[in-house]
Amino acid sequence: MPLQSSLRPKDWLVFGSKTCAIWADWEETPPFCTVFSDFAGTPKISSYIASFETADLLSAMDVDLTKILSQWPFEPGKINVRLIEGEDGEHKIQVRLDLGILQMELDWRPDGVRPHGFDSLLEYYESRLDQAMRGGEPPLDPEELVEAEPSQSGEDVLPDEPGDGTPMPSDAPIDLDDMGEDNMPDNDGGFADEESETGQDAVPFVLTESDCRALREEAVQYYHRYVSLLVLEDFDRVIRDTTRNLRLLDLCGEYAQTEADRTLLEQFRPYITMMRARALASQALRDNETKAALHAIDEGIETLRKYFADQDSSELFESSNEVQTLMGMRDSLIPKLPVSQKSELRQRLRRAIEDENYELASILRDELKMLPDS
Repeated sequence: MPLQSSLRPKDWLVFGSKTCAIWADWEETPPFCTVFSDFAGTPKISSYIASFETADLLSAMDVDLTKILSQWPFEPGKINVRLIEGEDGEHKIQVRLDLGILQMELDWRPDGVRPHGFDSLLEYYESRLDQAMRGGEPPLDPEELVEAEPSQSGEDVLPDEPGDGTPMPSDAPIDLDDMGEDNMPDNDGGFADEESETGQDAVPFVLTESDCRALREEAVQYYHRYVSLLVLEDFDRVIRDTTRNLRLLDLCGEYAQTEADRTLLEQFRPYITMMRARALASQALRDNETKAALHAIDEGIETLRKYFADQDSSELFESSNEVQTLMGMRDSLIPKLPVSQKSELRQRLRRAIEDENYELASILRDELKMLPDS
């Protein structure tokens, strides 16, 4: 069978950040396909019935990408992002990495998947929460639940500091790819099942360990997109995606079943808050609204101040990279603030007196008297 020749044992393929070996036994009836994966030293095997359509897809992936990559060389030291029109007529974001190209949808979920028929997993779980609230029983406090058994694959691994070596618009980026990607997605695409560890779709509402892991993996996609959107100066969508990820942090912080899942993402709140404030200020500046830009930055700084206070880490506020970034942006905006007419006349009057231009000074005094008190 011709298709079989393109599917050889130990052929390693990359799906996003996941590396897999695919082997197909076409002598079985029906044909069987096995996917071997190895993430963080934890192997997992997923088998499913392989159709000829599956074989066509896998065969098509056996393509040398050298020509495609050579047409868009990687440039070290900068974020290589571009907006393209896909075959479906929709705009898509592409990011040139040192070892390939990352492509994302411009709207909805970056990978284009609709989990459980929703635009994102976050919206799916928010909908379940709304249903629980409408059911007349308030969601159960996660603290009242028995802590779940630790995952057999081990703890989620998080970086000590944001950064994976790729330059970002400010500060190094957070390498969220290490956040709990210790397992191959399930055959349904990696989304927690509607009737998962909670047993069934029922009140009280709670997010299990697998729910939170899936939400974190989704947050990674939105992180990559809003960083790219900032480079493209699509500030409205940066605001949309950062606001969305902050909602995800709030949801996990309130309804996660385990203490670890309630606190795991909080360390990234300052970065997301800073990026959102930058986008709000940049959008205001584009509209020539300097005061609005300053207000957005001040609001972001105050949000960060409250965050560090709530974490009993107020001493870290001033030295925070996120705070320093917003402070620097604020300092650059102060000279651009519009000066009131009265303040401008007073400055001109002072200069006229210093230059001993008393005739002009007299005219400016008269103009000042005609202005109403502010």
